Amino acid sequence: MSSTSISAPLFAGLPGDIAVSFEFFPPKTEKMEAQLWDAIRKLAPLDPSFVSVTYGAGGTTRERTHGTVERIIKEAHLPAAAHLTCVEATKDEIREIAESYWEAGVRHIVALRGDPTTPGGKFEPHPGGYASAAELVAGLKEIADFDISVAAYPETHPEALSPQADLDNLKRKIDAGASRAITQFFFDPASFLKFQDTAAAQGISAPILPGILPVSNVAQTRKFATQCGAHIPKWMDDLFEGLDDRPDARKLVAATITAEMCRRLYQGGVRDFHFYTLNRAELSYAICHLLGLRPKVKTPEPETAA
Repeated sequence: MSSTSISAPLFAGLPGDIAVSFEFFPPKTEKMEAQLWDAIRKLAPLDPSFVSVTYGAGGTTRERTHGTVERIIKEAHLPAAAHLTCVEATKDEIREIAESYWEAGVRHIVALRGDPTTPGGKFEPHPGGYASAAELVAGLKEIADFDISVAAYPETHPEALSPQADLDNLKRKIDAGASRAITQFFFDPASFLKFQDTAAAQGISAPILPGILPVSNVAQTRKFATQCGAHIPKWMDDLFEGLDDRPDARKLVAATITAEMCRRLYQGGVRDFHFYTLNRAELSYAICHLLGLRPKVKTPEPETAA
């Protein structure tokens, strides 16, 4: 065998020169609460740039989101971002929520239009609310000097008239005051890198973070993908075939697929990754480890002379 056919190990020698962030959802039960905090404790040593907490329409998780974000700031001492949507809320209600976040120490908002309240339905702006994420961003900037993240769609938002219309909408959100975009999850690194280049060519200079979903539940991922327009390649579907009753094997396959994708993104110049954790730490932690990231160990303070 020719020596030139043997390439260097895929993850050898990576310096860990990446930044990471993690998304969680607010827990509904005590058991889910324990799982969430176990995940936060395990991921916190990786020194994330921020962690975000999702938010339901019409106040379905509003109080739980607020409580979770506030606790992360106070107990985990991590920079926490709260998701906020336009759905079923007036501008006055959003102002009240945003002000309460600011008072609780939250300085980062993930501003989203939000999904229709009826699955498969059409988004209808509240008569007294914001009609789009771009309007929400502008409104939040008037309330306080929030750091704002918005959503982006490498494979185009399912409701967008065209890829160009979707990019135009992203530019409106950035121009309204957003600092960065976080993408919907995807499984083809080439689609993200192409999207990043296209956005830059159209004057979108804000960072675009790839949203990474380590697949822990295949059926759930298929459902998510249908809702958001993400494509699951056939080869990936085939790899999960026959693993429904083999959770440990499924996790190994999921970690392998996601780690390889992140390595290809890294080779493409990506140094900032956003992980959709689904409140589980191990897959995200393993992938960060493969990318060279290690827990940050604080150097002890030098003792002062007596």
